[in-house]
Order: sequence, then C-alpha cells, then structure tokens
Amino acid sequence: MKRFTKKRLLRKLLVLSLGFVWLYSIPTYAANTFSPIESSSLLGKNLGSSPQIVSNLQDVLPHLEKANVVYLGETHDNPQDHQMQLDIIQSLHKRQPKVAIALEMFQRPYQQFLDQYIAEKITEQELLEKTEYKQRWDFPWEYYAPILRYARVNKLPVLALNTPSEITRQVAREGLASLTRQQRQLIPPLTEIRTDNVEYRQLILSAFEQHQQAGHGYGTDIENFFLAQVLWDETMAEKIAQFHQANPRYQVIVLAGQGHIIYGYGIPSRVARRLPKNIIQSSILLSPPEGEVNNIKTIRPIANFIINSPK
Repeated sequence: MKRFTKKRLLRKLLVLSLGFVWLYSIPTYAANTFSPIESSSLLGKNLGSSPQIVSNLQDVLPHLEKANVVYLGETHDNPQDHQMQLDIIQSLHKRQPKVAIALEMFQRPYQQFLDQYIAEKITEQELLEKTEYKQRWDFPWEYYAPILRYARVNKLPVLALNTPSEITRQVAREGLASLTRQQRQLIPPLTEIRTDNVEYRQLILSAFEQHQQAGHGYGTDIENFFLAQVLWDETMAEKIAQFHQANPRYQVIVLAGQGHIIYGYGIPSRVARRLPKNIIQSSILLSPPEGEVNNIKTIRPIANFIINSPK
C-alpha cells in the first residue's frame, strides 16, 4: 500500500477544498474543547489512524446505511467521484426512503430555488440562472446534474449549505468584525465559529504558507484566511444540524470537497458539536488523495473509508 507525505497532502488540500480557490478566483472564537468525530460511533471499534480501504462500493453500503449523516468527500474535477456519489445516493435511497442531499455547491441565499426546482416549479435552466451556479461554482454542471435530477424525480430534499462567497472573501481579507448585521444573518452566530482546533489550524496554515512560497500569494492575512475556512465549515455544519433536528428520520448525504471532511476537522466535528452524542456520522473519500494512503501522525483516520476502485 503506497503512502503520501504530509507535504503532498498539504499541496493537494488547496485543490480538494474549493474554499481556498473561491476566495480569490471569483470577482464580485470560542475557547471550548474541540469535539472530534468518533470513528467508533459507526464501526464499533477504534480505527486509530488507518481508514478502511475498499474497492467495491457494496462493501461499504451496509456501514453507510447505519449513519445519520454520510459525507461523500469528492475531488471536484473528478467525474468518477460524481458518478459514485449518484450510485451511493441511489443505493442508500433504496434502503432508506427518507434521504436528503446536502450540497457544498449551492450557497444559502439560494435555497428557495432548489426547493422550487425539486417541486418542479422551475426548470433546470432557471435553477442554474437563479442560483448563479456558473458564477459561484467553477465546475461543470454536468457533474452534478444527474444527482439533482434524481432528487427532483424522487422529491428528495436538497440543502444549499454554503456561505455566500462574498462573505468568505470579505472575512479572508478583513475578518469577522467587518461583516454587516445583514451579512451575519447568513452565517452562524459568531460565538459558534470555533478556531480552537490546533491540528486543523496547522494543516490549513501550512498549506497556505507552501502556496505563498510557491509564488501563488493570496495577499491576505494568514489568520483571516484560516478564519474564512472555518466560517465555511461552520456554516455548512449548522445547516446540516438544523435539518437533522427538524427531520430526525432523514439520512443526510453530504457532498463536499475532501478538504472539508478529512480527519473530521472541517464539517463533521462541527456537526457533532451541535447534535446529541448518539448521532452517527460516517465519511468516505471517493478517491484517494494523490491515489495513496496517508501517514500523517494523528489519533483519528483521514476518513472512515476510502474508495480505491480501479480506474
């Protein structure tokens, strides 16, 4: 089994999480203890730092169907990841009719248009126009269209998870204090935006520094850069938790970049903090980062599962 170094993971992390790209490519604290996602909550055993590598999707479905929240960590520009997302959604939906799909690809203010699309009140083209998809998500609609069409046919709730890009860019440049009262209504309360995970901070800031050294400077304060990433994670986590609290019988399937999911640092730990301890979460990377398995020293796995299917 191959391994990848911490340096290679950090380099890849900037690609896996679109947050590090969006803040600059599109024109337009609390002191509590960090609460990590528990790998044992689903699998019944401590995985240590080693995720379970699987090559057959059928091997992982019996585990995923037990989870309240399932994270499908994608590489945004990998079409095979998106096909696998659809396969998993369809397979889990057959086992559990109450399924909701939560998407990083849409931003919070546009939830009403997703609802209208699922209710067949607007067309697919109108959905793209009203959500400003092409301006706000820099990946082909064809990757996600089959998933949205499946949700529409089966009347599955679809959640717009993301923070408006204008807000994350502003925080990256000027911090949370610069936000207006109206902008703050689109994010969690400031007391819930927690930056106290030291390991996550080191991972993100190391990636930032390496990119700066490579000549890809972002021209922003490094702490604000980290804060913007945490804000992104917290906003998505809040929406997932709110939906689960209102619809506890639904299984929520989250589609997001691997950078928001690995080690549970991004979204999963922040969902766990907002929900009862008996909630089960499971994460799966749909393709291995750099095609290899990590050797970073940590007490938790990079994910519960990694799909290593033949290409």
